[in-house]
Amino acid sequence: MNHIVDQPLLFGVAMGLVSDGDRVSVLTDIIGDEDHFGDMDFKVTGTRNGITALQMDIKIDGITREIMEKALDQAREARLHILDHMDTAIQQPRPEVSPQAPIVVRMVIKPEKIKNVIGAGGKTIKRICYESGARVDVEDLGGVTIAASDQEAADAAVRMIKALVEEAEVGKLYMGKVVKIMDFGAFVEILPGTDGLVHISQLDRSRVEKVTDILREGDEVLVKVLEVDEQGKIRLSRKAALGESLDDASKNNPQ
Repeated sequence: MNHIVDQPLLFGVAMGLVSDGDRVSVLTDIIGDEDHFGDMDFKVTGTRNGITALQMDIKIDGITREIMEKALDQAREARLHILDHMDTAIQQPRPEVSPQAPIVVRMVIKPEKIKNVIGAGGKTIKRICYESGARVDVEDLGGVTIAASDQEAADAAVRMIKALVEEAEVGKLYMGKVVKIMDFGAFVEILPGTDGLVHISQLDRSRVEKVTDILREGDEVLVKVLEVDEQGKIRLSRKAALGESLDDASKNNPQ
């Protein structure tokens, strides 16, 4: 969740100017007509302690010191008047954004994981948007922007994306699915698009003659990550996960 830095309330006032020869009137702009029909648009932003920003457009040759002083004085009076009214509602920013407030979350994923989030024909990202209620945009370099109407929708989208781009972690338990059986072991998908090898020697505590004596394609199996090498190849063990519970797996690998 985004936190707000504690700082004084800030407000801006726009000043207008109407001149006719020697006759000059500085106006506190409240509807915009002074800007459209007048000779000056002078915006002054600040706190009770002073001015933080200025911006001016003029349609005449110049502004005298006296006009500037009058405009700044009127702007200060108007600014303090509005800040007094704001203080009656809230005297300082809230420490956190309301859970019901619209929110934008920014995260970065590895470029090679983009395909996991997008999916074939955009199927996965469409599902994320539909189920979370958030809008998700993914950039070519891995930047992800999530725009949501409230914190709950943003959090839901973040959880789904993290689950898709998560990487295997040594020592963690995963409930995986057997996707391929070989003579020397079984490949088990432990994360979306990520699988590892359970060597035949890591299938059970006792000697295993055939992989299919323990596992078959489509089986769900609890495994532990033993190693992730420099090429990203993952070595898994069913043997090391024996005696562990599904609760242990879910605690280590929340979805």
